[in-house]
Amino acid sequence: MAARKPALLPQLAETLMKTALLFDLDGTLIDSDTLHAQVFADLFEPRGVTIDFDFYRDKLHGRLNVDIFGDLCPGEDAQWWSDHKEAEYRKLLGPGHPNMPGTLALLDLADEMGWAKAVVTNAPRDNGEAVLEALGIAERFDTLVIGDECARGKPHPEPYLEGLRRLGADADVSLAFEDSETGIRSAVGAGLKTIGIRSMLSDQDLRAVGAAATIEDYADPALSHHIDQLKGQPA
Repeated sequence: MAARKPALLPQLAETLMKTALLFDLDGTLIDSDTLHAQVFADLFEPRGVTIDFDFYRDKLHGRLNVDIFGDLCPGEDAQWWSDHKEAEYRKLLGPGHPNMPGTLALLDLADEMGWAKAVVTNAPRDNGEAVLEALGIAERFDTLVIGDECARGKPHPEPYLEGLRRLGADADVSLAFEDSETGIRSAVGAGLKTIGIRSMLSDQDLRAVGAAATIEDYADPALSHHIDQLKGQPA
């Protein structure tokens, strides 16, 4: 009779199956798209270029700034434009900005369950830190992953893979939350079940690029099923 394979030690099983929640930032933890769209409109109005919200949503939303300004300002310093745009955005971002509904309850649950938490964003680090401070939740996350600081930003999977690596988490028992096509492609490419936030795009649009489900915000009852699936997994 063949020898039975020994069961995994509980500590090893926990290491291999660590649960985490990974969040995008703009449009996912903060409803900031109107602010971003306004900054782009203000920057390009003196050049005679009209950028309305539809253009922002369809052409700019979710992309790296250096790529956006490389397209809109060919031959100019895209990094300078990126830095300037984000400095203008931070001027509009006042303290005490409201969280997306249900955010704090979900973070409290993650703490109770021992789930790791990360923010994974294409925003510059100054913005990421400023937004989390404005929301009053900077200390609630274990790490902040910046797309520009990775080998490749979203939609490449690298930012989410880096988030999982830092947290020591397993994609199979974790969740990502995203609101953009580029972000969903990044998270899904990293093997994460991804919940789309309908802050900008429709259920159909979010599912078309890989979202497993969509919600209005974190207070949406449709989220409960997916959170319940994580419960019982090792933290």
